[in-house]
Amino acid sequence: MKQIIFNIVLIFLLGLLTPSLICAQDAPLIVVGNNVSVPSEMDFKQLKSVLRGEKMRWNDGKQVIIALMKSNTPVGKETCTRIYNMSPNELNKYFLALVFQGKIKAPTFFTSPSELNAFVAETPGAIGVVDSAHDLTLKIITIDGETKL
Repeated sequence: MKQIIFNIVLIFLLGLLTPSLICAQDAPLIVVGNNVSVPSEMDFKQLKSVLRGEKMRWNDGKQVIIALMKSNTPVGKETCTRIYNMSPNELNKYFLALVFQGKIKAPTFFTSPSELNAFVAETPGAIGVVDSAHDLTLKIITIDGETKL
């Protein structure tokens, strides 16, 4: 129960603390996954379903674990806009509502791509969005046949 409350407060605070950062438009986004359970290829519709918490298990039954950059980072803002089609505040409210309703576990948020990459590499079933993937133990997922969005 304490963890759920902590996650709700964290998501709420992320929405309040989102500063106005200038981010590079059309910066490449790379979808990475753990080598266990996460498929090597997806289409964009499947990716959105996974990242929105609509698909909660991989085909082998393993739980989907979502890893995202914080919405106050350039990559986080790009992810909000290009994948979720939401503002950072809207995305935070979206996840807050789902967590509060008990429908999903909150995504894990990171401030650096290297932290996100390490988490995904170490967590079976994890999927994340970054701007660079240097960890050779990560699976780079092709979306509609492309390695960059």
